[in-house]
Amino acid sequence: MKLSSVVRWGLGASLLVVGAGACSSSRQQVLEQETRPADSLAAYYPLAVGNRWTYRVNGRADRTVDVQVLKEEDGYFHDNQGGQLSVDGFGVRDRKRYLLRGPLTEGNQWTNVVSVSSTERYQILQAGVPCEAPAGSFQNCVRVEARNRVDAQTTLVNALTFAEGVGLVRIEVSAEKSNGERLPQTWLELASFKLQESGR
Repeated sequence: MKLSSVVRWGLGASLLVVGAGACSSSRQQVLEQETRPADSLAAYYPLAVGNRWTYRVNGRADRTVDVQVLKEEDGYFHDNQGGQLSVDGFGVRDRKRYLLRGPLTEGNQWTNVVSVSSTERYQILQAGVPCEAPAGSFQNCVRVEARNRVDAQTTLVNALTFAEGVGLVRIEVSAEKSNGERLPQTWLELASFKLQESGR
């Protein structure tokens, strides 16, 4: 998988849409999250037409990516970046892979065969932990690592952080060399979001 396709995957598929209502203060969002039980994987990627997330690229406020859900078709929510996401009984997925899969417990692993020559391995590194982004502080987050071997010397590593009731708040892409050295490639962090009341 090329880096550009990974970034697009990260932007399109993972940045689909987040939410419930209009933008509100971070403090109010945190309070709402603390009082709502985490009973569903759908809560970690609320999907509804009109949901919007804005991400900073590499920490730069002047370089952003906007992701907005435009329509729902055949059970998938389509965004303006070419992403298509759905939530089913197993987790949050695009047409080729599960980005987040239950149970939401540290150590949970799954594999996605996305093509004849590409297998992605996922693992939940942390669950139920706080996380932060320019958009705010969130209490119930899940951090997932996805690994895809590019060649004998390089593995592409994507770290995805999902916040309950918000969606994807951070994506970090790095290239890991065979000696274990990690070379950061790019990262995205949630700067703002607006969710519709019907987000699911």
